[in-house]
Amino acid sequence: MSARIIDGKAFAAQVREKVAAHVARLKEVQGITPGLAVVLVGDDPASEVYVRNKGKQTLEVGMNSYEHKLPAETSEAELLALIERLNADPEVHGILVQLPLPGHLNSDLVINSIDPAKDVDGFHISNVGLLGTGQKAMVPCTPLGCLMMLRDQLGSLSGLNAVVVGRSNIVGKPMAQLLLGDSCTVTIAHSRTKDLAAVCRRADILVAAVGRAEMIPGDWIKPGATVIDVGINRIERGGKKKLVGDVHFESAAAVAGAITPVPGGVGPMTIACLLANTVTACCRANGLREPEGLTA
Repeated sequence: MSARIIDGKAFAAQVREKVAAHVARLKEVQGITPGLAVVLVGDDPASEVYVRNKGKQTLEVGMNSYEHKLPAETSEAELLALIERLNADPEVHGILVQLPLPGHLNSDLVINSIDPAKDVDGFHISNVGLLGTGQKAMVPCTPLGCLMMLRDQLGSLSGLNAVVVGRSNIVGKPMAQLLLGDSCTVTIAHSRTKDLAAVCRRADILVAAVGRAEMIPGDWIKPGATVIDVGINRIERGGKKKLVGDVHFESAAAVAGAITPVPGGVGPMTIACLLANTVTACCRANGLREPEGLTA
């Protein structure tokens, strides 16, 4: 068996097209332009590249992009004051504070100072609680992207056995909640799970988000399963640096029914879903119908 490759780049392009179409309608019919504010503190190179890509794609779909780059020594009071201004700004519908923050800043305090309705990362404790209780929430971008791809591949997820390997607040836990919301039978596993291989082999849907390079080999995969590999790990092989996932791609692809590659799988969906969340937040703020196919 040779698995279908789930092309995250192509799927993300489709999501961006839907976002752009909805933004165009909002402008034409309502006279509203969704706006996304991104806050970067410090000069972490990876974060700078990520923020630049977010800004570029925000403009490409017709939304307003507001970038706030602050020095690494910015105080907590200064950062909170900026967020307070963004919370009050009607032109800003989504706020994202790029993580990680410098060590002297309390990430939880900062994230929870964002208006939950503008928390397009879905990290605010209110959104976490709403998602956990099955209510309307802003959903973290990476799990939302995974859910979109799973629905596209499988249609209804009802009754399927899903195993999420990883228990982070950013991916593992919200992913499990989303799968429960689509009526999967969900197991959350992790690096300390006893007989992890046997747990994985029961999965019709396997989401790997544990952060260990190629931890899951092909013989842990149920034949025909759909594998979503969230991991992005930099390793050295043959004297060259390479990006790999949490799943050993070659051996897993020989067994699975469908699988996301690394790179080019889940990664491109994260920014696409950030844009989708911003449009959703804009619609909710203005009492308008939410865009179809862009929410959980």
